[in-house]
Amino acid sequence: MGSNVKYNKKTRMQEIEYNFKDVDEPNLFRNFYPYTEIPKIVFNHRVVPMNIPEKLNITDTTFRDGQQARSPYTAEQISQIYDYIHQLDNGAGIIRQCEFFVYSKKDKEAVSKCMEKGYEYPQISSWIRAKKEDFDIVKNLGIKETGILVSCSDYHIFKKLNMNRSEAIEAYLQVVRDALEAGVIPRCHLEDITRADFYGFVLPFVNKLMELAREADSPVKIRACDTLGLGVSLQGVALPRSVPQIIYGLVNYGEVPSEWLEWHGHNDFYNAVTNSVNAWLYGASSVNTSLLGIGERTGNTPLEAMVVEFAQLKGQTFGMNLQVISEIAEYFENELDYEIPPRTPFVGRAFNSTRAGIHADGLLKDEEIYNIFDTTKVLGKPPTVVINSHSGLAGIAAWLNSYFLLKGDRKIDKKDPRVKKIKEWVDHEYDENHRITVVSDAEMEQLVKKYMPELFKLRESRVE
Repeated sequence: MGSNVKYNKKTRMQEIEYNFKDVDEPNLFRNFYPYTEIPKIVFNHRVVPMNIPEKLNITDTTFRDGQQARSPYTAEQISQIYDYIHQLDNGAGIIRQCEFFVYSKKDKEAVSKCMEKGYEYPQISSWIRAKKEDFDIVKNLGIKETGILVSCSDYHIFKKLNMNRSEAIEAYLQVVRDALEAGVIPRCHLEDITRADFYGFVLPFVNKLMELAREADSPVKIRACDTLGLGVSLQGVALPRSVPQIIYGLVNYGEVPSEWLEWHGHNDFYNAVTNSVNAWLYGASSVNTSLLGIGERTGNTPLEAMVVEFAQLKGQTFGMNLQVISEIAEYFENELDYEIPPRTPFVGRAFNSTRAGIHADGLLKDEEIYNIFDTTKVLGKPPTVVINSHSGLAGIAAWLNSYFLLKGDRKIDKKDPRVKKIKEWVDHEYDENHRITVVSDAEMEQLVKKYMPELFKLRESRVE
C-alpha cells in the first residue's frame, strides 16, 4: 500500500494513493482461504456508505457463461432466446446487453441472426481472448463492445499465466490499447477479484485503465468477477471478500464511473443474488446474469431474479413484461429438455404451490395470505395446490378453484359435500393403500369428472 496523498475528485477529499505492489511470491490469502477447510469470513469492521447509481441495469451472459454449463445452443435456439430476452425487456432498456462467443461458425451465425433483428436492447457484446487478432473478429462482425479476460488474483497470475504482477499488468494494458486502437470498447473482466490484492494490484491497474480511457476519450468498462462465488455482502467484512468494499473502492478510489462498472457473480455459496443486489447498492450500475442462473459449477446470478430485485428496489418495472419469464421457463423445459427444479423461485412449476392444508385454507379464503404477490397478474402463473395426505378439505377446494379458474360466486367451498367425496378417496389412498406419492392432476381430473362434471363444461364454454 502506498503512502502518497492526492486529492480525490470523487470524494473531494485528500486521500491515500494506492500504488502498484510487485511481489516475488503470490499472495494467496491463506488466512481467508486455507483450501483444506471452508473459507473464512474475516471482519475488519470497516463500513462504507451505500452509493446507489441513478440508473441500474442488467446484462446477460446466457450465450457465453451459460453455454459453459450445458450442451451448446444451436444458432436457432440462441435467436429464439434472444427474442425472449428482448420481449422481457419490452423496450425498457433495463436488460442492456447479451454477451456472445464469436469463434465458431455457429457462434458467428447466431450473432448475425440476432444483429439482423435490429433490436435496440439488449445490445450485442462479445467475449474474446486477450489477443490482438480477436479484435478483428469483433470489428468485422460490427460488435462495438467486447469483454476481455484480465485475471487479477495471484492464483491466476502466478499459477495459471506463469507471470508476475508486472508482466501481467503490462500484457493487459497492451491488450486494452489494441482494443481501443481497433475502435472497440473494452470491458475488462477482473477475474477472481475476491481473491486478489485489492490495494496492491486491482486499484493501481484500474487507475491505469482509467488513464487509457481518458487518453482515448473512450469508455474502458470494468467487470468485477466473483469467479468462485466467494464474495460476502455483510458490512464490516475484510477485503478481498467484501462486495461493498470492492464496489465502493472501484468507484471512489479506482475512479470508475458507475455506468462503466458491472458485477459478475457465481452462486457457489448461495450468495449470487445478494451480492448482485449489493453491487448495485454500493455503486455498480450493472449486474451480469444468465437465464435460470445456468453457468459454471453452481451457476450465475439468475436474470429473472434480478428483474424482480430491480422491481423491488425501484418500485416499478418501467414496462418490462415479467410474464415472459414464465414463457422462457416453458421453452427451456419443453423445447430444450432442461429440467428446472420445481421449487425454483419464479420459474419452477411448483414455486407458488402449497401442500399444507393450513396454507391451502388461507389460499381458499384469500390467496394474498400465502402468495408472495399476484403471480397470476405479474408472471402469468396462478398459485396452485398439490394434493397429498395433508391437503384436507381446504386443499382440495383450493386445487379445484385454481385448476378451473373459479372466481367469486363460482368458487367451490371446502364444505361442499362433493369435496368431501374426493377427500374420502384421497384418504383411502394414503390410509389403506399406503400411498407415498402426491395425487396427480390427471387423477384429480378423473375425480372431478365423477363428482363435478359441470366444471369441465364451464371450462369449455370459457374457451369458446
